[in-house]
Amino acid sequence: MKAANYARVSSDSQDVELSISAQLRALRDYAAKHDYEIVREFVDEAESGRTAKRPAFREMIALAKLKQPPFQAILVWKLNRFSRSRADSVTYKTLLRNKGIEVISINEPMDDSPTGRLLEGVIESIDEFYSENLGQDIKRGMRENASRGFFNGSRPPYGYHKIDVCDGGRMRRKLEPDGEDSTAVQTVKRIFELSAKDVGCKEIAKILNNDGLRTSTGELWGKVTAHKVLTNEAYCGTLVWGGRKGHPAIHSGETPVRVENAWPAIIDREVFKIIQQKMAGRSPKIIHPRRISSVFLLSGLVFCSCGRAMTGCSAKSGTHFYYICSRSSKQGKEACSARMLPKEKLECLVVKQLRARVLTQENLELLVKMVNEEQQTASSGLKNHLDIIDAELHDVKARLAKLYEALETGKLDLNDLSPRIKELKARQDELSRNRVLMEAEMAVQGVQPVDEALVKAYAEELRGVLEEADITERKAFLRSFVTRVEIDKEQVTVHYTLPMPPDGKSSEQAGVLPIGTLGGEGGTRTPKPFGT
Repeated sequence: MKAANYARVSSDSQDVELSISAQLRALRDYAAKHDYEIVREFVDEAESGRTAKRPAFREMIALAKLKQPPFQAILVWKLNRFSRSRADSVTYKTLLRNKGIEVISINEPMDDSPTGRLLEGVIESIDEFYSENLGQDIKRGMRENASRGFFNGSRPPYGYHKIDVCDGGRMRRKLEPDGEDSTAVQTVKRIFELSAKDVGCKEIAKILNNDGLRTSTGELWGKVTAHKVLTNEAYCGTLVWGGRKGHPAIHSGETPVRVENAWPAIIDREVFKIIQQKMAGRSPKIIHPRRISSVFLLSGLVFCSCGRAMTGCSAKSGTHFYYICSRSSKQGKEACSARMLPKEKLECLVVKQLRARVLTQENLELLVKMVNEEQQTASSGLKNHLDIIDAELHDVKARLAKLYEALETGKLDLNDLSPRIKELKARQDELSRNRVLMEAEMAVQGVQPVDEALVKAYAEELRGVLEEADITERKAFLRSFVTRVEIDKEQVTVHYTLPMPPDGKSSEQAGVLPIGTLGGEGGTRTPKPFGT
């Protein structure tokens, strides 16, 4: 029998089960002794059994759902390796049994009898209780650990590192700054200094990236990462555990643990408070963002070649407007080197292409012809199908008539004819139902052909929408025909919602856009972000 091995170790540090290698070795030995052919091995490391959201587990279940699963059994070291949730265990084992796949615990042998199923349920319930009880013990231990000023996290804040301290014969962890002259500590101080001068998080990230600085994971700085540093009380020496949204302490209704002077501070407490007050004063809840409608026609449609949306920005006190890659805007030129595009030039190019490709009498006439031909083809196919059903219905009725005649004349008795009459009547009922469904489908698709003359009359009116309507109506109209505008260093690609005659393509490219210079002669200026 073909089988798969599944091994798992928990994310809980208190998990004392066998290691992955030991589990797999035991599973392989068991398979060799019991004539199982191992075709796949699935391993989840540092994954809790209280959830089914485990990568290898989900892959294994997905393969088991195939029409022809590659294995007929799943070997586990113990049932709690498969799942520690009774509900998940019942659900997935039922699914596997329906596919003819058995879950076998090599250390808990049980047969498929009612007694065996009962024993299996008892073991799984005990495992679930153990897991939940262990989880509560872990939370209590972490809370006690935090209340005494010890660090519970796995990754220290940027600028700090973990140190081991002895506590009654047991090693625990605290935080310590990397060093006064370290790049990380100097960067943290610089972030707070810039914020104190009313520099926003986005501009702080740009400044750091332009100076070649990176986060602790080697990534570019962004608005969110800069904001996390500015709002993290760890930098003024305060330990806070359980205050984050989604943290276990919040769900349990417990008050977050807070310990002042838990470790050496990088930022003065008073400076931290001033920064928080400044940021709170700039909050959208206090100062609402500008509620002006966007003046950018292609807002939400135009994208950079790096995959990010291009947003609107202004320069020279709002006298010039441009489209700029949102990644470049937030993280600087090192993240994306795409150039800014003048608003008017880009919008005029797209509108010009739309007019030339769509809003002409000739092209609209061809589009109408294509639509009408499609409708005609679909309608003809349904009509042919209906004719076939009618022909078969006529044949069935004729056969039934002959059988009824034979019955009335006494040529054959009812016992001889009954099975055949029943068969033909069932076929007649089926054909009648299909005919009703076919007629309903023809009614749905029976749309009147589009009037070409009417479309021609509308052509000029449609062209006028892009010239005379307000920005909201122009945006809505544009989205009726254009799905996406992609920009790279060489060209602009416009993607349409439907194939364009006469070549039937759904996209086309235009040449390089001329780029304007910001700030006029003598230098450039950074554009000011503008709502899109």
